[in-house]
Amino acid sequence: MNVTVPALYEGSRLDVVLTALGPLSRSAVQKLITSDLVKVNGRTARKNDRVKAGDEICADIPAPAPLEAAPEDIALDILHEDADLLVLNKPKGMVVHPSPGHDGGTLVNALLAHCGDTLSGIGGIKRPGIVHRIDKDTSGLLLAAKTDFAHVALSEALKKREVARIYSCIAHGCPKQDDFTVNAPIGRHPVNRKKQTVLETGRSAVTHVRVLECYWGFSLLRCVLETGRTHQIRVHLAHIGHSVVGDALYGPAKPAVPGGQLLHAGELAFSHPRDGRKLRFTAPPPKEFTDFLAKLRTLDT
Repeated sequence: MNVTVPALYEGSRLDVVLTALGPLSRSAVQKLITSDLVKVNGRTARKNDRVKAGDEICADIPAPAPLEAAPEDIALDILHEDADLLVLNKPKGMVVHPSPGHDGGTLVNALLAHCGDTLSGIGGIKRPGIVHRIDKDTSGLLLAAKTDFAHVALSEALKKREVARIYSCIAHGCPKQDDFTVNAPIGRHPVNRKKQTVLETGRSAVTHVRVLECYWGFSLLRCVLETGRTHQIRVHLAHIGHSVVGDALYGPAKPAVPGGQLLHAGELAFSHPRDGRKLRFTAPPPKEFTDFLAKLRTLDT
């Protein structure tokens, strides 16, 4: 990774600057520096170095060690399965694929046990069969590919925006418009590396929103993804002042409900890659979602 220090960071510590301008956490950056993997203007950097505007920083980031997933006998809620693909209803709390801190108990581990060798390998050893993802604490519908043919075709359909992904969520407050679009680019937060945020330099992100019901302090929304950026709905709704209820990362410090955000991928529609037939699936939101909604409706009467 190569970066040029902007004037804004004149005199700042090297690790602070590299954290702000790069994809790594501060602790990861410090490990790179102490491992002699960071140079400033061609000179090996030291931990306490301070930089000047215009300095050229070069960081040699080692490739991550692959996490090879193992099959695990985990129950799956399968709505559709054929020789090419599966449509699954992922429960809240399940991680989609292995990652640091989540090397087991993921959807990929369950898919490997269910499908055996009949699972697309295009995603590599970390993400076999995974065509698209939803967050750990988001529930709902996901596509998984069993053949490389299906994986390529479905990925291309996603790029062409030919896969309809529709979410329900309960948000804080009630938007002034009943139907509106949030068109705001999203990128990694410059300080908190766990977050995404609206950035002029981010990738294009578009979410179409419809207000279905409004209550005292809350609303039920229907969100249609035109693009599929990381945390897109959560970031966009927080950006306009209507964060998803229960979202501890983008919402209030004390979420209105425990156990993750009330965001559910409830509708999925696409053309089958093999024969082109139109497929549409729906899945009801989980109990904590419907219980909170029922409480709102009771209080509103």
